[in-house]
Amino acid sequence: MPKPVILAVDDDISVLEAVIQDLRRQYGANYRILRAGSGQAALDTCTQLQQRGDAVALFLSDQRMPGMTGVEFLERAQVIYPEAKRALLTAYADTEAAIKAINTARINYYLTKPWDPPEEKLYPVLDDLLENWKEGYKPPFEGLRVIGPRWSLNDYQVRDFLSRNQIPYVWLDPERSDEAVQLLERFKVDDHKLPAVLFPDGTSLVQPSQTELAQRIGLRTQAQKDFYDLVIIGAGPGGLAAAVYAASEGLKALVIEPDAPGGQAGSSSRIENYLGFPSGLSGADLARRAYAQASRFGAEFLTQRASGIRTEAPYHFIQLADGREVSCHVVLIAVGVNYRKLDIPGIDQFTGAGVYYGAAQTEAKACLNEDVYIVGGANSAGQAAMHFSKYAHKVTMLVRSTLEKSMSKYLIDQIAGTSNIEVQTGAEVKEVQGNGHLECIKVRNQHGDIVCSASSLYIFIGAAPQTDWLPDTVMRDPNGFVLSGPDLQIEGRMPKIWKENRQPYLLETSTPGIFAVGDVRHGSVKRVASAVGEGSISCQFMHQYLARF
Repeated sequence: MPKPVILAVDDDISVLEAVIQDLRRQYGANYRILRAGSGQAALDTCTQLQQRGDAVALFLSDQRMPGMTGVEFLERAQVIYPEAKRALLTAYADTEAAIKAINTARINYYLTKPWDPPEEKLYPVLDDLLENWKEGYKPPFEGLRVIGPRWSLNDYQVRDFLSRNQIPYVWLDPERSDEAVQLLERFKVDDHKLPAVLFPDGTSLVQPSQTELAQRIGLRTQAQKDFYDLVIIGAGPGGLAAAVYAASEGLKALVIEPDAPGGQAGSSSRIENYLGFPSGLSGADLARRAYAQASRFGAEFLTQRASGIRTEAPYHFIQLADGREVSCHVVLIAVGVNYRKLDIPGIDQFTGAGVYYGAAQTEAKACLNEDVYIVGGANSAGQAAMHFSKYAHKVTMLVRSTLEKSMSKYLIDQIAGTSNIEVQTGAEVKEVQGNGHLECIKVRNQHGDIVCSASSLYIFIGAAPQTDWLPDTVMRDPNGFVLSGPDLQIEGRMPKIWKENRQPYLLETSTPGIFAVGDVRHGSVKRVASAVGEGSISCQFMHQYLARF
């Protein structure tokens, strides 16, 4: 299979030659490095590459070129290779144009000339862009195949688990695909026992449990040690940040997560207000980076569900769903929150069969040219609307109040500028109906009740913590959010449950040595950056607690 292409474009031959030499030295082993002396020549090359079925990973273009500027070329190249990364080479005088291009032309990065030394000013940027491209690149597929009907909760759960763990797969619906039927016959799988996961080595899993699937795809389901300095329960942004800082400071850290790194934020299609990413990044990309970073420092990840915590001072024991236990000095609760359920007639029978909580990005391409409905008016709903607008014929947002009440302005502006998104305010879903899967919804708005044909309904109506499994010694507010630090005080005094001759640390719960960060914590700011900040600073308090031993 031919190597992916990096195409450099510059009308200045000497500059172009320098670019080519630097690119070949660093990337020649894994990419074909091609050149073009003008924007039009580069477009001609793109057309030829496309006709041959070759992949382009990166365009690196100078801005000031006669006949066609770099920005103009990159905009036109995006039509031919929409997934390729695009970087602009500029002089200092062109910085304003480059920044504008990031916003209007969706250019991924700009570099000012000169870029010497490339090890510091060129390669780190291109490494990052190429790593991101590889995450989305799909070469001729020879990996996992999932076969199951679209309107099946089990099939959806398998696909969602694989997607959130960033395991590439191809999904085939036997009701629509002859290939799926042929594969079922070849693998000798009963078509009444779906979903089935087919592996390249000729083996299969039929209606697998999440634990079975995790083990088969190489995720760790048993802890390597019996004892850790720190056990982090939950791998959302807060838990991942704590894992990075704790492991980098030498603590033996275990992260327990039943689903996939990233938590609720991991399903976000685009986060555009996170510091340091002017073009935005997906929640899955943020989770991937954080997971890799924590793993590099030595943090261990376990695909399991925590079912309880018991304390025998000074140790804590985390009980796992499979009956095992791990022990530690410090526990960090970072389990986040789950989307609230919509309590209307018919909703339960269609969950996973047209009704989804959260972004459910595994369903986006299946919604091609369909009408999609989204319930909710906060950022997560807005991000989902923008994502589904790329595939659906129309996206309708049903909002009880107004977007301005709970959504960031940048998202409101994007939604207003997207022609196939409609926002209905003062609207709510009252009933869902269908035969085997969702077919229509009853919506109540200012004009009364109307019935709308719908095959996909995505629900974002706030979130609630899942903390019933925690022991009574970990105090929670009436809504189930974990109390910590000053919030533990009742009328200015610590509760009797607190036995220590000191005040609790800022993020410490009512049980000494158990901390809480992120959305699960009472009073937290429900933003990714806030969870990351809390996860980071929690390590300082953990060190203070551990210093007592």
